This record gives sequence, structure tokens and C-alpha cells, in this order.
Amino acid sequence: MADRYQTITRVRTESILETNSVIRNTYILLASSIGFSALTAYFAMATNAKSLGLATILIYFGLIFLINATRNSALGIGAVFLFTGFMGYTLGPLLNAYLYQFVNGKQLIFTALGGTGIIFFGLSAYALTTRKDFSYLAGFLLAGMIILILATLISIFFPMPILQLGLSAGFMLFSAGIILFETSQIIHGGERNYIMATVQIYVALYNMFLSLLQLLSFFGGQRE
Repeated sequence: MADRYQTITRVRTESILETNSVIRNTYILLASSIGFSALTAYFAMATNAKSLGLATILIYFGLIFLINATRNSALGIGAVFLFTGFMGYTLGPLLNAYLYQFVNGKQLIFTALGGTGIIFFGLSAYALTTRKDFSYLAGFLLAGMIILILATLISIFFPMPILQLGLSAGFMLFSAGIILFETSQIIHGGERNYIMATVQIYVALYNMFLSLLQLLSFFGGQRE
């Protein structure tokens, strides 16, 4: 009986230590990759880089494939920096467009950045402190993703301001759900690979920032 109790205690201790390790490594890698992403975004802005157009999608999925292939090795960390650096670079042309098109473009960008940070820390703190299991969100997130993809395709052929506004709000809610779900997965043992956890949360933050920026732009003053 005593041996069984010791075994259970040891297993629980190892599980807690592993969870804490995944959380720590995820947030360290996330913070580092966001910093690197900011540097590449600044470089793209400073050099007036042009949008890569459809090539962005191909490179995006190529890097995602690379991350999946190397996620269990040290090469995976390098793949994460390649991915987040590229994503930051793609932000450069978009941010320059906001600075050019809006008289308060800089304010819009920093407000969206600050809002994204506040939302992220709030959601993460809530998930970590309450330790609630948000695995039930999986079905809602899948349905939400399908709806958002369809709505995005519709907006391409039938561009309407109200639809764009709805899409931005939808992507914000979806991203918030991903952050809660992924953090919960780490806490409850559903995600043991900090590289994949980092990528999931980074993409959610990226989409949240863009969505919040677009929402704010509806109330921003465009240049004449």
C-alpha cells in the first residue's frame, strides 16, 4: 500500500514538473520569438518592403510543415524563429500602410499592440490561476474556424465594410479561444511539446493584433 502511494505521488510530482517545464519553455520561446518578430517587422518597415502577395501563404504553410517535422528536436526552435521572423516581416508593409493612410496610424498600431498584450496576459492569467479545463472549446473552435474561412472567402468576392468588421470581431474571439484552449492543454497534459504550443499561441496573438488593428481603424481618421 505504501509503495503504491509512493508511486502515485512520484507520478504526480513528475507530471507537475513536466507541466511547469512546458509552461516555462513555452513562454520563454514565445517572448523571444515575439521580440525577433518585432525586429523583422521594424526592418521591413524601415526598408519599405513590399507585400509578398500569394507567396506569403505558400511560405507560411511551408514553414508550418518544417516546424511539424522538427518539433521534437533542437532544429524546431530554429524553425520557430524562421516562422515568427517571417510573420513579423509580413507585418512591415501593412503597418506602413496604416501609417500612411491614417492620420493617427501610429496611435492605432500602439493601441492594438497594447490591447493584444492586455488581453493575452488576462486570458493566460485566468487559465493558469483557475486551472479550468477548456478542452470543451475544441468543437466550437473547429466550427468557428470553418465559419471564418468561409466568411473570408465571401469577403474576397463581395467586399463589404460590415462583413470586414464582423470578420475582425470573429477572429478576435477565435484567437481568445485558442489562447484559453492551448494554455489549458498545457496545464492538463494535452500538450507536451512547447514548440507547438508556442506556434499556436503566437499565431493567435498575430491574428488578434491584426483584428484589433482593423477594428480600431474603423474609428480612425483616414488621410484625405
